[in-house]
Amino acid sequence: MNAVDELARAGVASVYEAGGRTGLVDADLEPLLPGSRVAGPARTALCGQDDNRAVHEVMSRVRPGDVLVLTMPEPRPVALVGDLLATQAKAHGAAAILVNASLRDVADLRELGLPVWTRWRRVRGADKNVRGAVDVPVTVGGCPVNPGDTVVLDDDGACVVAAGDLDKTVRAVRERLEKEAGLRERWLAGELSYDAYGMRAADEGRT
Repeated sequence: MNAVDELARAGVASVYEAGGRTGLVDADLEPLLPGSRVAGPARTALCGQDDNRAVHEVMSRVRPGDVLVLTMPEPRPVALVGDLLATQAKAHGAAAILVNASLRDVADLRELGLPVWTRWRRVRGADKNVRGAVDVPVTVGGCPVNPGDTVVLDDDGACVVAAGDLDKTVRAVRERLEKEAGLRERWLAGELSYDAYGMRAADEGRT
């Protein structure tokens, strides 16, 4: 299992915590395929306001495993993606799409089977007049996303691991998961975190 797959399997919460509580995409994101766990290098598109011309351009650069990160200067419920654009993304191997705006054709997208996370579901169409920019730094939910950073997505939302932090984050995630596995065994055996962490003793004035 490679590093990116390990982060996908670990999930957003574990990666965020293990990474020192950094990289959180602090926005409400709805997964169209609940239960999906995905991670991959960011392929970004910074659209013009209420315009999706840059989304059409970025499809020409998609590589297998990419997570498309689509945004605009001010997130609004304007549909940057629908069935036809998502079909292109899947055909070229995208692992997932994060839409910091709206999407439409929800039933068709679910049938397509490509994991997509979105801020809104609205049919309001986008213009195609502003080229925008692709493969550039963007910000989503207060989190900077640079091309090639690893984006992790699941039912909890999304977090981002900077490209230069990937190896150390993977190591930290492994350590965290090992620790959690030990704690889970103790809790299943009946032990309480209230006691194990010394909270009861502190509350009762015994420390």
